[in-house]
Amino acid sequence: MKIRIRTLFGVLALAVGLVFAVPSAAASSAPAGPGPAVVTMAQAAGMPNASGGDDTPAPLPAWPVVRRGSVGQPVRTLQYLLDARGATLAVDGIFGPRTDAAVRSFQSAHGLVVDGIVGPRTWRSVIITVRYGSVGSAVKAVQDQANFRGGREWPPVLVVDGVFGSRTRSWVTAFQTVAANDFGHLNVTVDGVVGPVTWRLLISGYLSG
Repeated sequence: MKIRIRTLFGVLALAVGLVFAVPSAAASSAPAGPGPAVVTMAQAAGMPNASGGDDTPAPLPAWPVVRRGSVGQPVRTLQYLLDARGATLAVDGIFGPRTDAAVRSFQSAHGLVVDGIVGPRTWRSVIITVRYGSVGSAVKAVQDQANFRGGREWPPVLVVDGVFGSRTRSWVTAFQTVAANDFGHLNVTVDGVVGPVTWRLLISGYLSG
């Protein structure tokens, strides 16, 4: 990556904090818009401009493959997403019997191979596009992913409350801005919406260490 992960997370955390720290005079003179100007913060951190550099954008990281016995952050996200689709799983990051059963049930209901293995096709089917105003377990998955990128050296940057508000949108937009520099603006849209590409980046562990 072009910048150390620790610095990148600092930019993302800063993006969330600065949304609520803009002086009122500056806020009143700024034009109205749907979201914060996170590109400026990214540039301030020394990020190169993807459109102006000579580097060829890197390919997007692959979806992880998880199955019974897997543990870790992708499993936590899977559990949140399955809960968003009607399951009642404890989000513990352990792919045990209940998660396996929920995966198989989901695969059967969506015409997928029923093998309990979560690879690209199952991930693409289970993700849910979320944006400002969305609520529920899929939003919790995004917020949990944001906090995961802080590790033990940072306090949680977002409250995992399942409400896609201004802070969550700011973090997502900052994350996308960094990703667009690595993977190109044709691959990553900076819009604050967590759709298939942003989910893939989050679940793959991009910027997590």
